[in-house]
Amino acid sequence: MSPIKKGKGVEDMTGTGVSIGEKIKILSGSACYLGYSPIMPGTFGALPGIAIYYLLWKFLPPEFLWMGLFVSVFLIVLLNYYLTPWATEYWKSKDPSQFVLDEIIGFLCVPLFYGTHDFANTALWGFILFRVLDMIKIFPANYVDKNVKGSTGIIFDDVISAGYAALCLFVLNYYNLI
Repeated sequence: MSPIKKGKGVEDMTGTGVSIGEKIKILSGSACYLGYSPIMPGTFGALPGIAIYYLLWKFLPPEFLWMGLFVSVFLIVLLNYYLTPWATEYWKSKDPSQFVLDEIIGFLCVPLFYGTHDFANTALWGFILFRVLDMIKIFPANYVDKNVKGSTGIIFDDVISAGYAALCLFVLNYYNLI
């Protein structure tokens, strides 16, 4: 059996040659390995955001939902800032596709910005709009993606796309399309 080179991803899931600390970082940064999806890792990686939103929506009183979303985003941003230097070194990329905390942050910013919490519509349409807008990166998201380095650049192009998605939800809601 040939040795597997670090950063390729296969050994991450088998545990070969990876310390417990790195396994925890891989598990966290890849959203329980969803970031390893061979197709659309960002979309699969953003799915835990829907689960977090659902749990907050289900178990928090409506008047605390916004604060719950804010605290969740804040904590994941801290985790992202902590893990980014490790992730860029480990996966040998300035914005590794396996590292999907920014997609979770981005999706959670949609209901945070939108503020109207019809869970089904916000989760469905907010998720679809966020992912499409994050992939096409409308200005200034494309500028941030290309020119802002490190954790800030990794996060803020997604936050900008979330803002656009929330704006689209406002428009769709205004015209009673959702």
